[in-house]
Amino acid sequence: MTSLTLYPAIDLKDGACVRLKRGDMDEATIYETDPAKQAQAFEQAGSQWLHVVDLNGAFAGRPVNHAAVLAILATATIPVQLGGGIRDLAGIETWLQAGVARVILGSAAVKNPILVHQACKSFPGRIAVGIDARDNLVAVEGWAETSTLPAADLARRFEDAGVAAIIYTDIARDGMLCGLNLEQTVALAETLSTPVIASGGVSSLGDLRALRHAAATTAGIEGVIVGRALYDGRVDIASALGILST
Repeated sequence: MTSLTLYPAIDLKDGACVRLKRGDMDEATIYETDPAKQAQAFEQAGSQWLHVVDLNGAFAGRPVNHAAVLAILATATIPVQLGGGIRDLAGIETWLQAGVARVILGSAAVKNPILVHQACKSFPGRIAVGIDARDNLVAVEGWAETSTLPAADLARRFEDAGVAAIIYTDIARDGMLCGLNLEQTVALAETLSTPVIASGGVSSLGDLRALRHAAATTAGIEGVIVGRALYDGRVDIASALGILST
């Protein structure tokens, strides 16, 4: 069985590295004022990827934390996937040229699905779709709006597009340290041929063991994003990597 990828999360708000509760910008805890320093720490601990989100950008509909992202890219030697406020081909190309390995399209995937197909064709293997769900319905605009579109229905729209991964986040669990929504993650992975990255709610190494166990019988699970549990010391990267690779 292949290893699952660990994606430590660096969420950017006003230039600092923060964690939110359920996507609420008023519920932000600052963990590091120097995001590049945080990226370096994750890399030195053994991480093979970084998951970076421009939270201000997600709400504004355009990239905001340029300086912080560029500082991370200048520091990190491991690949970075970036999401938040990227809504057109020009923006995608700009970040890929700047050194981002993979761009994540979220709201744009809902409101402009043609963009996903165009981007995948222009930049093969370098586009992921972020599906953030509240009660399994897709949320957009920094999670401020909930649509009537089921997460699986949105994911299926891109099965033939060449998307590198679907990142599935349960908003109700994000930043709450209450465990992944394994049921929905597994159901989505079983539905798709596109790899699925789990996100939202990891609280312990036990959650990672449960995901690893699920991945043993569900081929489509590719990795997991971990945020608050890393910052709070509930999960350490070395132990997480050990679980995800066995």
